[in-house]
Amino acid sequence: MSTGVTVNDEVAEAFNKFKLQQEPFKLRYFVYKIVNKTEIVIEKQGAREASYDDFVEDMPEDDCRYGLVDLEFETDDNRPTSKLVFISWNPDTASVRNKMLYSGSKEALKTALTGVGIHINATDASELDLEASILPVAKKFA
Repeated sequence: MSTGVTVNDEVAEAFNKFKLQQEPFKLRYFVYKIVNKTEIVIEKQGAREASYDDFVEDMPEDDCRYGLVDLEFETDDNRPTSKLVFISWNPDTASVRNKMLYSGSKEALKTALTGVGIHINATDASELDLEASILPVAKKFA
């Protein structure tokens, strides 16, 4: 379902530098939001020193967002690695209108973020839990 929402050019430009960790995008994560029901923009970014918990704290409790996080972890055979993880945050407590807008606009953003292979949909805080929900999925791609 297409909603007509477009992705701001800055999103793709920042992402291309982020995945190569080029200045000024040596960051841990981005949080994206839809403004005026027409455009996806960068709302927040986390410094490289930020943690996954900081990323979760930047997700609003009662509204939808998209997130992209550079997740560092150890594989099952104890190798350090990192993966880019796209998270669609669509909490049950958000308005139906926003949930539909974000669900229908997700593909436009995923297209702009070429090369991100891990996509997770989360609807409540338990689905954002690093150990229980996020790492098991990320480790499948490691």
